[in-house]
Amino acid sequence: MTKRWQDSYTEQVQILMPEHINGANRLFGGKLLAWIDVVAAVTARRHSGYDVTTACVDHLQFLAPAHMNDTVLLTGRVTWTGRTSMEVRVDTYTETKGIRKHVNRAYLVMVAIDENENPAPVPSLLLETQEDRIEWQEAEKRKQERSKKRAEA
Repeated sequence: MTKRWQDSYTEQVQILMPEHINGANRLFGGKLLAWIDVVAAVTARRHSGYDVTTACVDHLQFLAPAHMNDTVLLTGRVTWTGRTSMEVRVDTYTETKGIRKHVNRAYLVMVAIDENENPAPVPSLLLETQEDRIEWQEAEKRKQERSKKRAEA
């Protein structure tokens, strides 16, 4: 079976409240990471049809801060699939006074697991556009880097 990334696309929206803010009056990074993990998990579950577990947070880049009362939008899409694993890109934006600002991008590797908690096969990803192919190629590079780091450890 093959699926398009649009078939599992996920969005989550939050309003930043006092419990989300750190001592510098910005969004606490740990809270954002928790939201990112949920968005990645929902995206991967939608793609695979299975429960999933997070194998790796491969790349997490903070581009700009988010502040109290900002609306925060997180979007998730599958960028690569293997036999039982998927890479999911989660982008985070703030929306203030109608202006959307990209504040974070993260890549996570999620593994599908069956009812016995064994890795389960996932549908392949249909690459329809040049952007899809570029995302796949970049994901392949990240996979090679992860493999290289594991071999060095």
